[in-house]
Amino acid sequence: MIGKAPRPSDPGARAPASISVRQAGSDALDQVMVIMAAAFPPSFGEAWTRSQCAGILPMAGVALRLASDADGKVTGFSLMRVIADEAELLLIAVDPAAQHRGIGAALLDDFIAFATSHGARRLHLEVRDGNAAIALYERAGFTPAGRRRAYYRGRDGEVRDALTLALEFPRF
Repeated sequence: MIGKAPRPSDPGARAPASISVRQAGSDALDQVMVIMAAAFPPSFGEAWTRSQCAGILPMAGVALRLASDADGKVTGFSLMRVIADEAELLLIAVDPAAQHRGIGAALLDDFIAFATSHGARRLHLEVRDGNAAIALYERAGFTPAGRRRAYYRGRDGEVRDALTLALEFPRF
């Protein structure tokens, strides 16, 4: 079953007043890589390399979004792509020092709003089974769509499943 949710408002509309979300480009990769290194422990094998991020940014439909606090410090990011009426959240991360302040929710809300404002009606994401972020995705209306067995291969030698989640919006 695909999650159903009302059409969201403007990108970042539910972000806490102290958080702003904006479009970024390859010039933000240094900040992205610092957050990625801190937010994705190597034991899970989830982080992308700088080369992977730089390689996808010029592709059509790809957007890098940065979350910043009231002082302008980048505290999180999301990487997404919108193709026709579908969108995929490729990466989302929040600096561990800034977690539990609504930044992840602001980035997720921004992804939903950005994607739907660009014509997406079905949104996808993938998450490591057991990741605490699953609760955030479920609160936003995402529901299970599939499972990729032994998808993540961490440096610790363990393998972990990936859950695919989806959110579908009605056509207007």
